[in-house]
Amino acid sequence: MFKAFIFGIFLGAILLCAAAYFYISSGRAPVAVTDPPFPFEKRIANASLDAHIARQTRTEPAVPADDSNELAGAEVYKQNCAVCHGLPSQPVGNIADGMYPKPPQLFRGTGVTDDPVWETYWKAANGIRLTGMPGFKSRLTNLELWQVSQLLANADKISPSVKSALLAPPAIAPLAPKN
Repeated sequence: MFKAFIFGIFLGAILLCAAAYFYISSGRAPVAVTDPPFPFEKRIANASLDAHIARQTRTEPAVPADDSNELAGAEVYKQNCAVCHGLPSQPVGNIADGMYPKPPQLFRGTGVTDDPVWETYWKAANGIRLTGMPGFKSRLTNLELWQVSQLLANADKISPSVKSALLAPPAIAPLAPKN
């Protein structure tokens, strides 16, 4: 009796894995941005992200939340983040509108202002798989990552000068040297 029970569990697990494989490999799983979400997709992805972030080392910000760092963060944000995450009082852009999952508009609602600065830094540095959010630690300096993280942590209370800087055309980025 006990052997039959164990065999039944084993067989059930194999059938479940085979059904999941068939579902995915037969093209039935949603992969297009316009497809309806996979069952429990958001819950599973958020649970995994939350658990992973909870294991990270909490680091004190390397720069203070002041106008000079937020102004510098505004330039970094305009050149690297705004195309997906938007600007204050501006409509959602075509790129962000065509993404799934939709990138959060960081100057609308709470954005990431309710997250600790170190968490925003971690997300900007490392990216988030399967969301379109790239990691910037090989493209931005540590200082730039902290500056943009401070800007976003305080996005709900930025000064008029920082808001003006965000809405001004971006500065021309220097060309990377060719190797």
